[in-house]
Amino acid sequence: MKKHRLHSNTSSEPPAKKGHWALGLVDSMKDPELLVEDDDKVVVIKDKFPKAEFHYLVLPKEDIPSILTVRKEHEDLLKHMESVGTNLAAKHPHREFQLGYHSVPNMQRLHLHVISTDFNSTCLKTKVHWNSYTSPFFRSSQDIRRELNENGKIKKMSCEECDAYLKGPLKCHKCSTIPKNMPDLKRHILSHIKN
Repeated sequence: MKKHRLHSNTSSEPPAKKGHWALGLVDSMKDPELLVEDDDKVVVIKDKFPKAEFHYLVLPKEDIPSILTVRKEHEDLLKHMESVGTNLAAKHPHREFQLGYHSVPNMQRLHLHVISTDFNSTCLKTKVHWNSYTSPFFRSSQDIRRELNENGKIKKMSCEECDAYLKGPLKCHKCSTIPKNMPDLKRHILSHIKN
């Protein structure tokens, strides 16, 4: 089965070699042009390829490969990451935000997406991009923390489930509109943006 780049790097695969694109977040954490804020536990950066008007990543300073490798001892860290993301979103009261993780991330280093739901970005180009934030493939921070609390780890989504979500039909995330294609969707979602 063909894997999408979005979920091609999982905890069951060997770690990426130095210089591999999957390690790009580690370099981005050190880029002063991307840095938003940091504290003793996390670094917040602007997403290099934002999929919305506001798209931030909250990354731990601790070297944790992905959401699939977090364990019970990381509960406080995930709570802190969510708190930092919530405070960041509150600085943009004119936009709605969602905070969450891709079920099977493609970039190594745990990262929480803090993304405005306008999805108004030239970097949002494909159905996979859209569905990775607007389907159950994108899991809320609260759901992830609840699962970690209950099970001590995060269950990996199967490739079949990932494909079903990522290849599913385009749907507006705000209403019942089903657009023909990405250009049609991008025109439509502008109608939901409050100025």
